[in-house]
Amino acid sequence: MPDVSEKDSMHSSMPTMKDVAQRAGVSVKTVSNVVNDYEFVSGTTRQKVNQAIEELGYVVNVPARNLRLGHTGMIALAIPDLTLPYFAQLSSLVIKEAKKLGLRVLVEPTLYSRQGELEALHGSQHSMIDGLIYSPLELGMGDVEQLNVSYPIVLLGERIFTRDVDHVATENVEGAKRATSYLIESGCRKIAVIGTHPGEELGSAALRLTGYKQALEEAGLPFDSRLTVPSRMWHRVDGESAMNELLDSGLVPDGVVAFNDMLAAGALHAIQMRGLKVPDDISVIGFDNSEDSQYLSPSLTSISPGLHDVAHLSVQVLKNRIDGVRPLGVESGEHVFCKIASTLEIRNSTRPLTQQK
Repeated sequence: MPDVSEKDSMHSSMPTMKDVAQRAGVSVKTVSNVVNDYEFVSGTTRQKVNQAIEELGYVVNVPARNLRLGHTGMIALAIPDLTLPYFAQLSSLVIKEAKKLGLRVLVEPTLYSRQGELEALHGSQHSMIDGLIYSPLELGMGDVEQLNVSYPIVLLGERIFTRDVDHVATENVEGAKRATSYLIESGCRKIAVIGTHPGEELGSAALRLTGYKQALEEAGLPFDSRLTVPSRMWHRVDGESAMNELLDSGLVPDGVVAFNDMLAAGALHAIQMRGLKVPDDISVIGFDNSEDSQYLSPSLTSISPGLHDVAHLSVQVLKNRIDGVRPLGVESGEHVFCKIASTLEIRNSTRPLTQQK
């Protein structure tokens, strides 16, 4: 049997919630409220408790807390495709943010399938998760009722807009407008877009096309439909095919806005295989600012959609909902809608503004 000093040593190395309460001068219940991020705790009290937690090195027993609250400690992330850098990076960031909050992530690729997206919402796996971060491509505005599920959900993307669920969106219109305007400012006058989805009214392709048109209009440049090249998928081979189609038409642009970085990479390859130079002959801008974009030759100018903020906010909002806390101070019964700001990352695939034609 350990002596008293040995007990004290063991006790000091494994502080309890009671120890935190004593150090902060509050009740155990108050410590529990702070640990579980309940909103009705004053800022002063929360600060005292967090300071005590840090000083003592108290560690929350996440499995025990989840069991007590009836939670699994698991959330799901439903995305179309893990092979696209955008979704691969998003998945990595969501996993990282979730880990900070004691959550594990089940990543479920829906593979551009309507049935896969419905399965992610209503399949048997929902009994294993506490909530879902959901990025659909095949469902649309006619499918809003499908989001009526028994667990918390955070919607990503621009295929569905509804006030019935929390939603984190990105600046598709603004980002494409920013990219097109930069090409115009650098001297481009015949700017093509790659990756359009003809007939689409909502979704990334439709919104990015809108931003492109807005930039042309503000600059007093005409819209030429011959410079818009559709592509159902957004992989490298699709970008190469679309760029070759445009060049074969004889309508050679001096600038290209590709609707993602994979399309841009394919377009770069097609341009260079024709003996043309980027950016001297044709400037190219991508979208998503994927990690590989800076390693292309030349390095790719791209719109960054703020994926770190998308991941952080979507996980935090979902965790608040799981814990019964209203996220971002929204009113009871209301839901979060937040659009993450985009930025333009300028690299070598576009001419600098000081070297206009």
